[in-house]
Amino acid sequence: MALRLPRPHRDDVRIAVGGLFGGLLLWVLGLGPREATDSLVLLPQRWALLVPLVVTAGCELLRRTRPRPALLIGTAALVADTVTQGSVVTVVMFTDLMYAAVLYGTPATARRLPWLTGLLTVIGAVVPLMLWRDPQALLIGVGVGVVALAPAATGWVVRNHRDTAIAERLRAEQTALLAEMDRTQAVTAERARMARELHDMVANHLSAIAIHSTAALSLDDPRTSREALSVIRENSVEGLAEMRRLIGILRDGSGDREPTAAPTLDGLGALVESARANGLDVVLVTDHADGLPAPVELAAYRIVQESLTNALKHASPGAVKVGVAQRDGSLTACVTSPYGDRGGPRAPGSGAGLVGMRERVALLRGTLEAGPEVSPTGRVWAVRATLPLTRGESV
Repeated sequence: MALRLPRPHRDDVRIAVGGLFGGLLLWVLGLGPREATDSLVLLPQRWALLVPLVVTAGCELLRRTRPRPALLIGTAALVADTVTQGSVVTVVMFTDLMYAAVLYGTPATARRLPWLTGLLTVIGAVVPLMLWRDPQALLIGVGVGVVALAPAATGWVVRNHRDTAIAERLRAEQTALLAEMDRTQAVTAERARMARELHDMVANHLSAIAIHSTAALSLDDPRTSREALSVIRENSVEGLAEMRRLIGILRDGSGDREPTAAPTLDGLGALVESARANGLDVVLVTDHADGLPAPVELAAYRIVQESLTNALKHASPGAVKVGVAQRDGSLTACVTSPYGDRGGPRAPGSGAGLVGMRERVALLRGTLEAGPEVSPTGRVWAVRATLPLTRGESV
C-alpha cells in the first residue's frame, strides 16, 4: 500500500514557492554569502547551491503536517549548503523549519529543541574559542544562536501562548456549560416546586367544590343545596386567595408588597377545621416544639393537606386521624383514613399528589410510606412521613 503524504497547508505552499523563487532570483543575480574562491567552499559550481535550496523549499511543504522529518531533512540541506557558495534564502527557510518544528511538533519535540539548540549555541561559541584562541570564533556560536536557538525559542513562546489561549477557551466553554446546566436544573427545580405548591394549594379547595356541587345536583333538598353552595363559595374564595398568593410570588416587580408567609404547623388547626367543614371527621393530635426549620414545617403541612384532600376524595366513612410528633431529631406526620371498597372517587384526581409528597420528602432526605394498613379499628390508608430536623433544601 503506497504511503500518502498529507496535503500541505496552503500557507505552507506559499512559503515554499516564495522561498524557491527568492532563492532562484538571488542565484540569477549571483548574490551569495561566500565566494567560489573561499577555502570553505568545496563545491564552487554555482548550480550546486540549488540542490539545498530546492530540498529546503520542499521541506517547507511539510512544516505543519510533518514538522520533525521536515526539520531533519532541512538540517541535512543546510549542512550541504555550507560547502557551496550558499544561499541566504536556504538559511532563512531553515530557521522557519526550526520555528515550525517547535510550534507544530509534538510536546516532547517542543520541549527538547530549545534546550538542544541552546546547547549547540554554547558549544559553537566555546569550543572554537578554546581551539583557535581568537575572539572572532564567538561569531560561530552567535550564528548558531541566530539560525537555530532564536527560532526555536520564538516557537516555544508562541506555542505556550497558543496552548494557554486554547486552555482558557476550553475553560470558558466548560464554565458556560456548567452555568447552563445549573440554570436548567434551577429552572426545573423551581418549576417542580411551583407545581407542588399549585397542586397542594388549589387541589383541596377544588376537590371540595367538586364533591359538594355533585351533592347539590344529586339531592333535591333546598337546605342541603344551600349548605353545599355555602361550602362551594367558601372553598372558591379560599382557592382564589391561594391562587392570588401564588401569582404574587411568581410575578416580578411586585412592588413593595411583601410575600405571604409560608404555612407552618401552627396552621394545622385551621386546616383541620376546613376539612371538617367539607364533611370529614378529623381528629388532630400534635406534639412538637416551636422553632422547627421552615422547610420541615412547610413539607409536613403540605403532606397533611394533601392527605386530607385524598381522604376527602377516596376515604370510606369514618374518622380521619392526623398526628404530628417530634421524636429523636425528626418530625413524623401521619394521616390515616378508613380504607374500603368504594364505587369510585368522589372527585377526579391526577395522581400527582403522592408524587409531590415524595418529592418534598426526598428534598429533605426523609422517608415516606403510603399504603393500606391494618389497625385496631379496621383497614386504613396510612400516609407516614419522617422528616429530619435539619435545614435542607427549599420544598
